[in-house]
Amino acid sequence: MNCGRARMAGILILAALAAGCASEQSAFSGEGVESARTLMLTWILFAGGALILALVCGLTALALFGGSARRTLSSERLVVVGGIVFPAVVLTVLLFYGYALLGAGAATGAAADSPLRITVEGNRWWWRVTYHTPDGDFDTANELRIPVGEPVALELTSADVIHSFWVPAYAGKIDMIPGRTNTLTLEASRPGLRRGQCAEYCGGPHAFMSFYVEALDAEAFTDWLASERGDAVVGDHPGADAFRRAGCGACHAVRGTDASGRVGPDLTHVGSRHSLGAGLLANEKGDFRAWIERHQELKPENLMPEMATLDEADIDSLASYLAALK
Repeated sequence: MNCGRARMAGILILAALAAGCASEQSAFSGEGVESARTLMLTWILFAGGALILALVCGLTALALFGGSARRTLSSERLVVVGGIVFPAVVLTVLLFYGYALLGAGAATGAAADSPLRITVEGNRWWWRVTYHTPDGDFDTANELRIPVGEPVALELTSADVIHSFWVPAYAGKIDMIPGRTNTLTLEASRPGLRRGQCAEYCGGPHAFMSFYVEALDAEAFTDWLASERGDAVVGDHPGADAFRRAGCGACHAVRGTDASGRVGPDLTHVGSRHSLGAGLLANEKGDFRAWIERHQELKPENLMPEMATLDEADIDSLASYLAALK
């Protein structure tokens, strides 16, 4: 029984490690300028640490089994060189090399010249994303789209408690603190869809507070920006009436309609996003229906009220309406 438990524990540990290196949310993908530099420094530290470990193990073996040769290990010169000079030189070189490699401040300065700014506000337990462009501002939620090869400044803050913004494929993590704005620069090196996560325990369903970042080439990003800035276009959809009667517009905004709530995520183009519930579900009609009916079961303690006034027909038409908001 003990062997079985040990084997199962080993499998779970390996599975957790493998999940941490998954390409969608991996710190080893190095798909951003900052993450690539950090990854390079990481490999250098791994390699250097392995060499030093091998050296220490060799000296330990010599001390234990080297016979008369081990007396050389007790010399004062070896202690000074190996215990003082070598660590001081190696750590000093790494300090200056790491500072030069990471290019501290360079990316932030480049992003300051970009006409595009993005504000990300952490909420319990989702992300409000506001794009500031020369043609006006607009909101989206739980995902970002950024242009490839262009540094983009993210202004990060929180509406309630401390959150932490982390998209390991592109950059390191940074805290989101109420009443304060921190800045993080993302610069993607190639197109792709990557996942991020709140990395600071913020209570309740913290583990279900994820987001996506999609890097697009310049033309695709321009097209998306123009489309996302526009109003929702769904025509005379029967689910719009269910949306109004349920009072959804008091918490959610849908541009082009009378729904202008700011409590919850902006739903103007929710049907075109990569996920629902901050990375919890996919984005099909069935997922919208599951969220409306069972959101407290799927994401316990989230702040959305129960939709008890809706019957089966209303729920079906409302789910269809939300999926059509593209």
